[in-house]
Amino acid sequence: MKVKRKIETIILILLIILCSIGIIYSLYNIIIWKKDVDNNNIIIKEIKEKIVIDEKNNSYKIDFKSLKEKNPDVYAYLKVKGTNIDYVVVKGNDNSYYLKHNFNKEYNVAGWIFADYHNSLDQVDKNIVIYGHNTKDGSMFGTLKNTLDKSWQMNKDNLDIILITENNVYKYQVFSTYTISPEDYYINTIFNDEKEYSEFLNTIKERSNYNYNIKLNPTDKILTLSSCTSDSKNRVVLHAKLIKEDDWYENNWIWRKVFR
Repeated sequence: MKVKRKIETIILILLIILCSIGIIYSLYNIIIWKKDVDNNNIIIKEIKEKIVIDEKNNSYKIDFKSLKEKNPDVYAYLKVKGTNIDYVVVKGNDNSYYLKHNFNKEYNVAGWIFADYHNSLDQVDKNIVIYGHNTKDGSMFGTLKNTLDKSWQMNKDNLDIILITENNVYKYQVFSTYTISPEDYYINTIFNDEKEYSEFLNTIKERSNYNYNIKLNPTDKILTLSSCTSDSKNRVVLHAKLIKEDDWYENNWIWRKVFR
């Protein structure tokens, strides 16, 4: 009996030690996450000082020159109404670097908003894909899940998305929003022919949890936003169709002169 009690006591002590280690590790991760999110929020505030958006007057003023001096990987600016998504987008040499690095290229578990490295700049690929973490504080793509709510979907003002590059303003209209298990299909950026692309468009449109009544055809170019669900088991996905392109770089020569 004494030997049995001794073994039980040892097992209990080991369990207590393991639980303590687990709690300490979890607290450590929470502290690191909070620190990294706070650091990113400081960077976001600094970046927004270089951006002036006046949608009523169709005015988009972004100091790309200054931003690229800070990070040459700057790709575009993205804004999604009805969410907190209002960020400068970067693009690395792969799709893993900015999962754990911020705009300043510092290691950061909250990462940054980044475009798929396969996409080209200002050549408007058939499917431009942008990724971001689903953060608990609502930064990065933490509010992309808003697009799954019917109240968001029924507000027509939310459905126009703006993507601005150094040379152009691209406007997209949402046509599909849904959740799905992790896969490579919806983030495909290369299509062999028109038939394959048409099938792709039909598939991602049919997946939507809301009917946006948007017609698609093989000549359309789209924008895809992707993030994890809160439990990280699935993906939140938004697709939008390119509806208008403004060459504001040529038309806003005064701004160009100041910031080029």
